[in-house]
Amino acid sequence: MRNRSVAGVLAEKGLGLGLSRGQPVARLTARERRCLFISSLFFGFCLVCLALLHVWLRLQVVHLGYVLSTGSKLQNQLEQENRELRLELATLTSRDRIEIEARRRLGLAEPQKNQVVILP
Repeated sequence: MRNRSVAGVLAEKGLGLGLSRGQPVARLTARERRCLFISSLFFGFCLVCLALLHVWLRLQVVHLGYVLSTGSKLQNQLEQENRELRLELATLTSRDRIEIEARRRLGLAEPQKNQVVILP
């Protein structure tokens, strides 16, 4: 027995588009109906699987978008905090501020000329 497609079987039986009104309609055998049913069922299953795969992929894209958005917000916050800390570091380590704090807190003053010792 040779392999026949569903379209070939339908064409052989006269079930194609070329039927005229007075012709008798040929019926499919039980085996051909079962083959057609299984083929249709398999095709439907493949369509459902493809639809589910598409939905799952879209959900993954949305989820990754949220992850990227959260990561981007965190990066912006950390960059802002880094700028603020660098500014604070520059302020705290400036020579003028250190001199003012040394005079105010520790009571330090400029050394007299006779207090400076130059080493050879």
